[in-house]
Amino acid sequence: MLFGGFAAATAMILATAFGPAPAALGDKGNGTAARIGISADPKSAPDRMGGSVIAATAAQDKALRTIQSQIADYVAKNGTKFTFASYWDAVNGKMVLETDAPADVVARVTTQPRGSVAELQAVSHLDVRGNLTTTDNFHRRDDIPSFWGGAGIAAGCGICSAGYSVREGAGTVFMTTAGHCYANGTSVLTESGLTTFGTVSNRNLPTFNGVARDIELIGGSSYAGRIYTGGITSTTSVPVFAAGDAVVGFTNYCHSGRTSGEACGHTANSIIGQVCTATGCKFPVIVWTGGTASQGGDSGSPFYVMDSSGQAWIRGHVIAGNGTTSYSEKWVEVSAQLGLSIVTG
Repeated sequence: MLFGGFAAATAMILATAFGPAPAALGDKGNGTAARIGISADPKSAPDRMGGSVIAATAAQDKALRTIQSQIADYVAKNGTKFTFASYWDAVNGKMVLETDAPADVVARVTTQPRGSVAELQAVSHLDVRGNLTTTDNFHRRDDIPSFWGGAGIAAGCGICSAGYSVREGAGTVFMTTAGHCYANGTSVLTESGLTTFGTVSNRNLPTFNGVARDIELIGGSSYAGRIYTGGITSTTSVPVFAAGDAVVGFTNYCHSGRTSGEACGHTANSIIGQVCTATGCKFPVIVWTGGTASQGGDSGSPFYVMDSSGQAWIRGHVIAGNGTTSYSEKWVEVSAQLGLSIVTG
């Protein structure tokens, strides 16, 4: 997380040098109502072709589930002093554990108590990557209604990124962000501090309500079905076209946040990973590598794929990373948990 002085200085510099994003871009500033997501054929999505993947055997899958269960139990009993990220890397065909826990803790959470020979053999080939602390990504800089996803948002010392616009059952439109960003009832501003972005509700987070999600909603203003593209002070955007689950092996996913700007070339290594950070264990999540990794302040930013028409297909939002591997909450889990539909542009 970025704290007071830097955040305030950043806001002052950006407000002076760049000012608010122009209102004459797309539907920006004119109050145009967001459109409800259309029923897009999932087979037409640009990532449906996937890529070359190596499936886990039944024994490998069972061994991984055992490890993930033991990690979750360990964190529940001992707290979040250590971080863990575990998944089947279907691109490289290996079971991976990334952690900053000491060897005795790693041994404790990876032991197969009553496993078959095949399961024990699977664990013996576990790729343990030590000295990796996976953190929640805290931290575009200034925005005006109707707000777009990928914008910088702030409250107190915490800076995160807006995700994508959603509609709940009664028809109200909200913006998403990561649940570890702010408490329910928090009044969130644009990063510049010049405009009220909205108020937080529907927070879901393991250490808050015991739910293995990392999502919250921001409401009370106007939110459009568009996400920022380009660099960190960009005024360009693309429309959201649809939303769905990521595809393992696809190699050109993107994320767009206030710290990284728009970054693509990400490979989805898994869509059933588990990541345990200071705010608890989240499962299942998208595990991705390649391109520019997510950075502090990118939390909440949209994770998506672009089609040939220049439209974004939402797959989730960024929640954590360790500089090598990044993790995203899944749209399909978010929509099911909160009864949401995607808002398109």
